[in-house]
Amino acid sequence: MDKIEKIIATINRICIIIGGLSLLLMMLIGFANVASRCFWQPIKGSFEVIGFLGALTTAMALGYTQTRKNHVAIDILTNHYNAHWRRRAKTFSYLISALFFTLASWQTAVWGLNIRHSGEKSETLRISYYPFIFIVAIGLGLLAIILFLDFSKGLRQPENHREES
Repeated sequence: MDKIEKIIATINRICIIIGGLSLLLMMLIGFANVASRCFWQPIKGSFEVIGFLGALTTAMALGYTQTRKNHVAIDILTNHYNAHWRRRAKTFSYLISALFFTLASWQTAVWGLNIRHSGEKSETLRISYYPFIFIVAIGLGLLAIILFLDFSKGLRQPENHREES
């Protein structure tokens, strides 16, 4: 299991770097678009490119965010459970979430294939956008894998283990 976790950690590092560069590029394009409006006219297709980069940024951050447990958790009910049942609920939620994101990844990839086969392109710049759909599917798939690993860890966690905050 440690080998798989190291591979996932490496993939996450690569994905977060790609996501960060994508975010930086979004900001630069946004700034350039606003600045160009002052002197000339807006940059053609900047809205499309920023949208594509936004999808890329979000998809690449999903797995990294899960490994750091930085996603929003609503625990109104589980706060009233004792530690044993809280751990079980968290483990069960990892399984349900992993199954959901596996399905989401698969359906997003199917959608990407349909877009690729139809030859659909963006309106302004005529960019084929199926590669961005596939990147989102990869990001969702990576999140599902990490959730399955979290589920596995939850099953292997000893009963007397203290809960992390």
